[in-house]
Amino acid sequence: MDGLETVVLNRRQEAKLVVEEMKMLRFFLGVTRLDRIRNEFIRGTAKLSMDPNTSTLIAAVLSSSLSLEVAPVFGGQLFELYRLQAALLRRRRAREMMERNRRRRQYLRRRRAFVLSSFAAALSLIATTSRHIWVRDRSTGRNLWSSAESFDEVEWKTQFHVSRATFDFLLQQLGPAIKRRRTNYRLPIEPRRRLAIALWWFARSGEYRSIAAMFGVGIATVCVIVRQVTSAILERLHRRFVSLPSGQRLDDTVRAFRDRCYPQCAGAIGRTHIPISPPRDNPDDYLNKRGWYSVILQAVVNHSLCFTDVYAGWPGSTSTTSVLSSSDLYLKAEDRPDGYLFPREKSIVFDGVEIPVHLIGDSSFPLKPWLMKGYSQEVQLSPEQRRFTYTLSSARSVVDTAFARLKGRWRCLLKKNDLDISMMPRIVTVCCVLHNICETRGDGFLPEWNADVAAGENYLRQPYTEPYEGDTYCTAEVIRDTITCNLLTILQY
Repeated sequence: MDGLETVVLNRRQEAKLVVEEMKMLRFFLGVTRLDRIRNEFIRGTAKLSMDPNTSTLIAAVLSSSLSLEVAPVFGGQLFELYRLQAALLRRRRAREMMERNRRRRQYLRRRRAFVLSSFAAALSLIATTSRHIWVRDRSTGRNLWSSAESFDEVEWKTQFHVSRATFDFLLQQLGPAIKRRRTNYRLPIEPRRRLAIALWWFARSGEYRSIAAMFGVGIATVCVIVRQVTSAILERLHRRFVSLPSGQRLDDTVRAFRDRCYPQCAGAIGRTHIPISPPRDNPDDYLNKRGWYSVILQAVVNHSLCFTDVYAGWPGSTSTTSVLSSSDLYLKAEDRPDGYLFPREKSIVFDGVEIPVHLIGDSSFPLKPWLMKGYSQEVQLSPEQRRFTYTLSSARSVVDTAFARLKGRWRCLLKKNDLDISMMPRIVTVCCVLHNICETRGDGFLPEWNADVAAGENYLRQPYTEPYEGDTYCTAEVIRDTITCNLLTILQY
């Protein structure tokens, strides 16, 4: 009897544990799932051989605790099922606790980072510290910038190639874009000195080391400032000062070229080579016919020597026609249904031929209704054809004058630059924008700058141009013949 009582006590302990597990299960699973389990076992879908006394005891305990109507033979099965479900619940609760702890740790990290950043911001507002270890003192002695404010107008223009009024205008336009925020590490370089460094580089193209000594900054700082000012000029001033004429500007341009004895002209197109150092990738493509490395600048110039269209960056070995056909100017003209570059209502009709407003170029350009050129000198020309060719060449001389002034004022286009080849189109375009600003504001060109251009051309002579041979008889030929035969009459039209 003692052994039987021991077994019964052990079974009762196990039954109590089962009751506790089932209470947990009933709490988490709810009554609905327990009812489904009860109905499943009532149908008798499983059989388990267990001791009859144990099965009876388990069935009785579970039935009394959970209000289940379970036969005694299914007591062991029900006990095993609830044990597995309880283990599943424990694992699920453990995963939930791990996830809760992970989210808590993440929250604490974020709160700590926020508190530290807020504390640092508060300290930066309360007081500033001077950390000489971060900044090298370059203010000892006198340099160019320390004495620049005492320059008179002539000395200022000699140094920076722009007048003080033009410099102040550029500073007003670019100041917010090139200004830098003050930090605890160092005082930022003021916008006025930044602009002066960039203009000095454009005008002189000196070494970064010498410019750094002149303005009391680091060598790498000079390179960074030149790039920053270049980007600011392109973003803020390019479209404002470089655009094809329209409206009243177009009428004034046509009238000005008519005074030069050429009718219906809105500008002259030409190209020039800008010297560069041999690039790393495909250097042979940049070797022009004169044997030096260059990129090509194609530009349209109006009567006042300002650039109205700029396209730069093609390798020096590229032909004139290839550069033109890839430019936005060509696409703008050829994509129009009428094939004209300027509004058609500006055209004039003479002897039944419509003469549009057009550009003029040299013999290396193709003949188009929107682009006229002189007759080839390889054939015998009539007096009218010679007069037309001479008149067109005379009107087109504004291109050569504009290129000479551009390179004379901004000597970085006159020397071989060691900049990355991807920066050259931006530098060339910025110099054209600055040229237009100076010409528009009446900032005169000093005669001594031409001597530098002449010296550069003797050293790096411009490649000769080959005449374009792909012209065929077309509408453009009819327009040119009409202007040739009636030049004086059309000028008085």
